[in-house]
Amino acid sequence: MSEVCAICGLPKDLCVCEAIAKEGQSITVYVVKRRFGKLITLVEGLDQKTISLKDLAKKLKSKLACGGTAKNGIIELQGSHIEKTKEELIRLGFSADSIILK
Repeated sequence: MSEVCAICGLPKDLCVCEAIAKEGQSITVYVVKRRFGKLITLVEGLDQKTISLKDLAKKLKSKLACGGTAKNGIIELQGSHIEKTKEELIRLGFSADSIILK
């Protein structure tokens, strides 16, 4: 017998909690210049309780072919990847209207 999700009441393999959480996010994507002139792309505004930042960061790093990390509720990607990050977030199920580029 499979486990039941405590939030939606469906079996774990049919759970829709993460899909619903993706639609309600307000995500901000912007570039910051760090030491020695290095650029990093920051993705913030994601809810850590409903979305696994570590898994999302891993998918973004793989698709964008860059390094990065997820800490303190912010995903940091090495390099300037604003447009590509937005496209990939949309492909992963986030709403295009909820993604703000700065």
